[in-house]
Amino acid sequence: MSDDLWDETMVETHVSYIVETDCNRFIVIENVPVRLCIETGERFFSPVTVEYLQETVWKEKNPKRIIETPVFEFAS
Repeated sequence: MSDDLWDETMVETHVSYIVETDCNRFIVIENVPVRLCIETGERFFSPVTVEYLQETVWKEKNPKRIIETPVFEFAS
């Protein structure tokens, strides 16, 4: 059996998590711990992390800072 079948393609890292709320607001949560597949870019969050993300969005905690960003529409 080849050792290549068991090569680890996941790395522990931190990412920014962005979610759009029902009110068309975007919330950015920085430095979120994640297991990231370096081949596909797929992110895997632990159950504890998911609960924290949900709580942060639902309770609308005070943000560390507020950013403003332009919005463009893709035109064909």
